[in-house]
Amino acid sequence: MPNRKKHIEHLPHTEAADRTIRLKQHQRLFALLAIAAGLIFLQGYMIAPLIPRLAEVFNVPVQEIGFIVPAYMLSYALMALFYGVLSDRFGRWSIIRISLFIFVICTALTATAQTASQMAAWRLLTGIGASGVIPLTFALIGDLFPFEQRGSKLGLVFAAMEGGMAAGSAGGAILEPFLGWRWLFVGTAVLAAFVLWRLHLYGSLFDTPKIENLPSIREIFRGYSQILVTFRGQRTYIYVLWNGIYHSGVYTWLGLYLSQRYNMDALSIGLTILGYGIPGLLLSSLIGRAVDRWGRRWLIPLGLVMAALAGIVMILDIPAYITTIAVLFLSLGYDLTQPLFVGIVTDLGDDNNLGQTMGLKVFILFTGFGVGSLIFGELLRFGFGMSLAIFGGIQLIFGLIAISLFWQEVPSRSHS
Repeated sequence: MPNRKKHIEHLPHTEAADRTIRLKQHQRLFALLAIAAGLIFLQGYMIAPLIPRLAEVFNVPVQEIGFIVPAYMLSYALMALFYGVLSDRFGRWSIIRISLFIFVICTALTATAQTASQMAAWRLLTGIGASGVIPLTFALIGDLFPFEQRGSKLGLVFAAMEGGMAAGSAGGAILEPFLGWRWLFVGTAVLAAFVLWRLHLYGSLFDTPKIENLPSIREIFRGYSQILVTFRGQRTYIYVLWNGIYHSGVYTWLGLYLSQRYNMDALSIGLTILGYGIPGLLLSSLIGRAVDRWGRRWLIPLGLVMAALAGIVMILDIPAYITTIAVLFLSLGYDLTQPLFVGIVTDLGDDNNLGQTMGLKVFILFTGFGVGSLIFGELLRFGFGMSLAIFGGIQLIFGLIAISLFWQEVPSRSHS
């Protein structure tokens, strides 16, 4: 009997024999995981347009309250390294549920903050909890689908993330005057709790972990070094880092830019920032299918250059509607890069350390998010024009160089 029990525990995930039923199960599972990813991005991105308002509420300078953005991003980045390794040992299913549970609790408790320091502390803890869901969703896509079919699935998740960006960006600014910022966090926590409750129906779709024991610290870092030893890995992670720095730097301070440049109120800021997320919400699935068919070598440079030009245009003395268009292209530039980088990353490691590989990717991306907001905030001492010129110029250089660096990224590429 003990041998029988041990055998059962190591069976792979179970699915219905009927292909139609299996596809419906996958669609429902990834729909829930995509919604969870969208909610994580919603509460992350609704902070930026609230920075001027939160500075008033807590009676602190905007630079000080702006610290809540990197506090969340950097804690999210650090914990992603551990969640990935743990999921390779204990399975994606248990770690995703634990991460989402911590996210629900800490998001709700953020509403209790009475000072800027308390707000930053809860944001840091929320980042610790939230960072297991998205990278393990990416790893699950790598578990279940071959490389040439991952683009459309990643597109679904990124569409939800972009929807979260749009809803958080606009909702944070538009709803705060009516509901108050505290109820925004409570509402997000309630929705995430509902997703967590519904996920319990799909535990059988997850594979049993293939690693018997947790690796040592030396083995963990050896795994990271093996990922980064190849040119393909080094190139991809460098671009993930800089792209995160650029988009976070420009986006985090976009609300302040609109307030100072056009004297916009909260409602106008929300409607303008709403553009950051709409292209992904509408086009992410289409972009994913285009990647599966034609590869990444044209789309990645295009996205980098597009985002660079969108930032550079905002230096000029342009009317507000042109800025709104620039925000749309800034968002589309993100859609043409980060999901494509994720697809490459799922092809860098083997099946036994895919969680670790994705954890490293998310660590680097969110480190870029945190560092980008800090650097751009420091550059604001010289004004928005100088900050946008520096960031946009570097992004443009990265985009032009990417034409040659990503030339081999075609659908027929074999696994590394």
